[in-house]
Amino acid sequence: MLRKLIAEFIGTGWLVLGGCGAAVLDAAFPQLGVGFVGVALAFGLTVLTMAYAIGHVSGCHLNPAVSVGLWAGGRFKGSELLPYIVAQVLGALAGAACLYAIATGKAGFDVHAGFASNGYGEHSPGGYTLAAAIVCEVIMTFAFLFVIMGSTHGNAPRGFAPIAIGLCLTLIHLISIPVTNTSVNPARSTGPALFAGGWALDQLWLFWVAPLIGGVLGGAAYRWVGGEEPRPVEISGEVPAR
Repeated sequence: MLRKLIAEFIGTGWLVLGGCGAAVLDAAFPQLGVGFVGVALAFGLTVLTMAYAIGHVSGCHLNPAVSVGLWAGGRFKGSELLPYIVAQVLGALAGAACLYAIATGKAGFDVHAGFASNGYGEHSPGGYTLAAAIVCEVIMTFAFLFVIMGSTHGNAPRGFAPIAIGLCLTLIHLISIPVTNTSVNPARSTGPALFAGGWALDQLWLFWVAPLIGGVLGGAAYRWVGGEEPRPVEISGEVPAR
């Protein structure tokens, strides 16, 4: 269990540093900015790479909504939920701290300007309302869990789950960055928000509530659609030992 939690800590830290780092450090870098597409790819690549690295260790959840969704889908023990979520949030804080240490190395950097935090209303990149943000986060997290459950199904092709999951997260970001700056992950939202403070903390509640609802719905829906499994697989595509 300790190895699993350390893996989740490291993996979630990598997701925040890689994904939020792309947003903070070079999304709009003069003449060389990666833009929304680059940020979307960065988030997808962090999950893809870590899925192959630690999928066989912890399942590579990196996300409280994923852990809760897998529990709702009958793939994860309820007794392990709290330790996983704590490890993920601590990992997100560590990733945000590393990003803060790098970003503040540039003169004039203002962490309170956003620091890749998620928001709605005037803090939405596109000015989208609270209602739009809730709908977006619930649906995107639903889809994320649906793909995770399907790509790790016992009848799914072996070894390809990280690719499907990473590309799904990329697509989710391409759709929803303008709406909320894309969360679908309460830990990812918490790390940057604690450094940005102010409005980011005030609006953080939504990025816990909506992804958790979407995760539960997605996990439960696929449990019904997918039917009985001969033997669920780990996110890495390897058959777990019994």
